[in-house]
Amino acid sequence: MAQAKSNKVADKVVATEKQSSASDSYTNFKPYEASKNEEYMNPRQLEHFQNILLEWKRELMEKVDETVHHMQDDSGNIPDPNDRASQESDFTMELRTRDRERRLIKKIESSIKHLDDDEYGFCGNCGEEIGIRRLEARPTADLCIDCKTLDEIREKHISH
Repeated sequence: MAQAKSNKVADKVVATEKQSSASDSYTNFKPYEASKNEEYMNPRQLEHFQNILLEWKRELMEKVDETVHHMQDDSGNIPDPNDRASQESDFTMELRTRDRERRLIKKIESSIKHLDDDEYGFCGNCGEEIGIRRLEARPTADLCIDCKTLDEIREKHISH
């Protein structure tokens, strides 16, 4: 009995980890195929990234709705203290994940605004191109790889 309960908890943890890591990046798109001598951030590329950002935001918003319904459905009075503690722990983990996704939604909205302002795809520090592949890996990137690396080095030195 204890083994079955332990497996059930482990399954929930794995499912939550998969859910949270899946929300960290969006991969459900066809990679952009650039034409030869194509101008960077042309209308076709802008549309490609706008579609990625809007779809990613839509998926995250759906997860938020699912969480609300799930917590409303499962919030009944559970008499067993162990089961109640387990449920509260699950809810806490789920809310933590959703809070991280809420911050991600804000970053996505900021990236969409950059698209609208014709600033998307260019480094916020040096103005250089961020690059198509980097943006596909992290559509909310606002720094080129060089500036991001320098940022991380500075952060590492400050924290030590």
